[in-house]
Amino acid sequence: MARTVSVRVVGFTDVERHSLRTLLRLSEGREIAYLPWEGGGTPDLTLIDSQSYEAVLELESPSNAGMRMVWIGDGQPPQAVLCFPRPVDWAAVVAAMDDLVQPATLVDLDFSRPAPLDAAEARRVLIASADRDHRLYLRARLALSGLTQADEAETVPDALELARQQRYDVALVDLQLPADGGWSLARQLKGAKPRIPHLIVTQGSSGTSERLKAWMAGVETAPGSPPNPARLKALLDRV
Repeated sequence: MARTVSVRVVGFTDVERHSLRTLLRLSEGREIAYLPWEGGGTPDLTLIDSQSYEAVLELESPSNAGMRMVWIGDGQPPQAVLCFPRPVDWAAVVAAMDDLVQPATLVDLDFSRPAPLDAAEARRVLIASADRDHRLYLRARLALSGLTQADEAETVPDALELARQQRYDVALVDLQLPADGGWSLARQLKGAKPRIPHLIVTQGSSGTSERLKAWMAGVETAPGSPPNPARLKALLDRV
């Protein structure tokens, strides 16, 4: 079930507001859906433009003592939970907001699956990559995170067949699969039944456009060739 997060916006230029509204609209249908705050109650997050005259009022208002503030611009106040410089990378802002709200508010409950005797041992991973060295690298990173049960697929059809036969806790999809197969496979696995709770694409670019594409697809990214080990470990530790 999707988690809805209300977002209040203070300040910003018309161009920035348009970009932000677009991202909020695109978040509908994801596990975390961001909705504009329309008054009444307390918003879950408040995005504040440091260059706006309202920013000072927001900081000085006693009623905002418990506000979860996302600060955009210079002069980060101590009460801000997130802070980003200009020019604004809205995809990065939303990704950080995901990380902020997800650990405390999202719980993946699947009552159709009985609790295993050894939860760490029972977690299963699907690795999809045509590159043998890349698969070996991922297996090594998985082992360091206590994930030792993994199946490998070298093609999109093989990966989809495995997903039909097994229940996976996480899928690692190499974006360098031939003929743009990585994104195709990621989209298909996103809608797989039974659902794969954690879907991570690897070896992609760390650029804004690709991060935005991944965010819109509802998948996590571990960019780089090989993938950044710290980023990959942080994602695997959530499994």
